[in-house]
Amino acid sequence: MPGPEDGVTTRQDRWARLRNSLWQSPRPHGEQPHERVVGPLELFYDLAVVVLIAQAARHLAGHLDWSGLGQFAVVFTLVWIAWANGSLHYELHGREDARSRITFLVQILVLAVMGACIPAASGARGAAFAVATAVLFAILAGLWLRAGRGDRPEYRRSTRLYVAGTAAFAVLMACTALLPASARVPAWGLLDAAYLAVFGAVILTASAGASLIVTDALIERFGTLTIIVLGEILTSAVAGLASQPLSALTLSVGLVAVVVGFGAWWTYFDFTGQRQPKPTRPATAQWMLGHLPLTASIAAMGAAMVSLINHAHDSRTPVATAWVLCAGAAVVLCATILVSASLQARQGDPALHQLLTRSCVPVAAACLGVGAARPAPLLLCVALVVLLGVPWVLAVAHHLAITSGSPGK
Repeated sequence: MPGPEDGVTTRQDRWARLRNSLWQSPRPHGEQPHERVVGPLELFYDLAVVVLIAQAARHLAGHLDWSGLGQFAVVFTLVWIAWANGSLHYELHGREDARSRITFLVQILVLAVMGACIPAASGARGAAFAVATAVLFAILAGLWLRAGRGDRPEYRRSTRLYVAGTAAFAVLMACTALLPASARVPAWGLLDAAYLAVFGAVILTASAGASLIVTDALIERFGTLTIIVLGEILTSAVAGLASQPLSALTLSVGLVAVVVGFGAWWTYFDFTGQRQPKPTRPATAQWMLGHLPLTASIAAMGAAMVSLINHAHDSRTPVATAWVLCAGAAVVLCATILVSASLQARQGDPALHQLLTRSCVPVAAACLGVGAARPAPLLLCVALVVLLGVPWVLAVAHHLAITSGSPGK
């Protein structure tokens, strides 16, 4: 018959199995699953990040000037870097266990504090924002350090560089809390640039066996973030319409503004979204970093929509509103070219992507011309809708020409 010791051993084994199932070690480097489905935990994290983007966009909507635009660009980049960090960590090392849920929860809690500080990040709450951001990056550095323990030799150099860069960023970010308020945002901008350089260097200098693989799940995450940021255009248009007396002209401007956002969605997903980049280190870096100006410009366009609707009856669009909206559309087109150049699909139909480049560059220049001309808000929106439609119309014509020239057609 089993003795008391056997019962104790059995209970210990059960607790050990339960503990191991709930709190597993991070997945080692090199064991990234190539086929998996994006889960609700990741989507919740994406939504938490977009709350911060919305905060930054709302602040820009009320401060459409060079200072407001600079703060938006710096804060958006900080948030994007944090999102990319958390997303890549889960992609490479996350598991379906309590540990992954808790690490995401901790990040979300810190993001909530950052979000509360964003509206006054250049002033009264700048120090608090700097400290909260430093805490977040210290947590991320710890997560990457924990995941890198016991790395195989080919991963060690990249891991050490990334952990050192993230930890240094956290320390320097905390130090900016001691700076005068006027110096913080420029300092954050310099830290953004330095961290992006480290981020790119890690990808570009990784050994062949340690290169980052862009999986379908990671492509879906980047596409999802783009869609959610595009939703800010709709949110801003609705907010603008809700704040003004409804008239035929105001309603027309608001609805055509939504079509401008739809045009940005159409451009991204018709030419670059949901597509695999080439399996090279430069293409991976280009694909990932190209999404930063793309999503930032979309969010900035959404911020300008509020002012556009508020001035629907003006004979000319305000200077700042026209430039932010039209320059945002130009950046969307140029970023689309940048991301498109990294795709495997470019090799399958190089003529289409050459056509995209040849059409998007002059169309982007035309968007800037519209911004300089500053027509009435409705005319400006209609012009952007027409311009954003040009690459798509040319792509359809290219497709029809190929189809009509195919044998048996």
